[in-house]
Amino acid sequence: MTTKQRAWAWHRQGLDGSQLGAAAATVIANTGWLRSVGGANPYLSLFARAGLRREQVDAEVARLAVHELPVVRGCTYVVSAEDFSWALQLGREAAEVPVRVLTKLGVSRTEIDELLTAVVEQLQPGEKLDPQQLKQVLGAAVRSLGEEGKKKGASTTLPAALGILQSEGRIRRVPLNGRLDQQRYAYQYWGLAQSGLSDQQARSKIIAKYLHWTGGATIKQSQWFTAFTVAQIKTALLELKAEESGGLWMLPGDRESYESFKVPDQQQIQLLAGSDGLALLRRNAPDLLAEQDRGKSLLGEKSLALVADLPDHPIVDRGQIVGLWQYDPGRAEIVPWIFGQATTAIKQRIAQVQDYIRQDLTDFRSFSLDSPASRQKRIDALRAAQSG
Repeated sequence: MTTKQRAWAWHRQGLDGSQLGAAAATVIANTGWLRSVGGANPYLSLFARAGLRREQVDAEVARLAVHELPVVRGCTYVVSAEDFSWALQLGREAAEVPVRVLTKLGVSRTEIDELLTAVVEQLQPGEKLDPQQLKQVLGAAVRSLGEEGKKKGASTTLPAALGILQSEGRIRRVPLNGRLDQQRYAYQYWGLAQSGLSDQQARSKIIAKYLHWTGGATIKQSQWFTAFTVAQIKTALLELKAEESGGLWMLPGDRESYESFKVPDQQQIQLLAGSDGLALLRRNAPDLLAEQDRGKSLLGEKSLALVADLPDHPIVDRGQIVGLWQYDPGRAEIVPWIFGQATTAIKQRIAQVQDYIRQDLTDFRSFSLDSPASRQKRIDALRAAQSG
């Protein structure tokens, strides 16, 4: 990617200050759904774009202005309320995959449907139960699948049933303590209205949003994000009257906007999560590196130019990755590795994000099983690289 292409993606992601002060739902609608895997990415993404504190985000989660849902590819993203029903529609095929596993284990569709009904009956308005509580109240309706089931990742029939009910909007999963970065959940009755869209209309809708969020993407990148077939994507592009330019498909008018776009003169520094939409939506982190930095690596790993997903979190200036970082909770500090000069702007932003993590998050986990111990080796390597 060129400097201008990186800065354009940065702009469309709202990392240039254009979203400052906006509500979380507005930021997500404008710049993209936020990948959530039990880590802190949603919080830092919203802090970077809008300056939102954790309590502000949690308040929007509590009032259902935003919610974590299984959507494209069945993956969980934090989504704004305007997208709930049709976004869930995109994940329904993925929700059926565990059911096919149950079928191979001798579980009939009738038994699954009976379990779905039983779960909804237990979660009538006002009830909120975690998986263990649900197993207890459902009793024999939940079947244990023994050692064979464990080998196939299905120890009981309950998780598959909960997945189907979530994808249909009949129940929703809620964080027990209201936080998005700690994976302990309960389930509530929801009864979300259906979107009224056909599957193709839903596919066209997400492709339109995706091209807006990214400022343009290849068919392969669109396919990675959505898991749609090439034919489905091409149908959506045709319906949207998308325009192709240099291998990237853009919404009508975006090519003209891109051509008139000017790269900002001053540094715009952000510390982002490795799963931030800037790189994750197109899964193109290597494209965000300057040529002289593409060969860099730590711990004898492949160079950064050869990995689809970054080993650490990026420090970014107008769309270009200028360093990596991790948070060391033992010392309550960010450990950065700056590829070039540690400018005043970089130092100031590191200090701001460090204070934010200390005050709002305590630690910065990448995903649910991330821990200080599991990342200590990387923290040490970053510290050594910076001092060297």
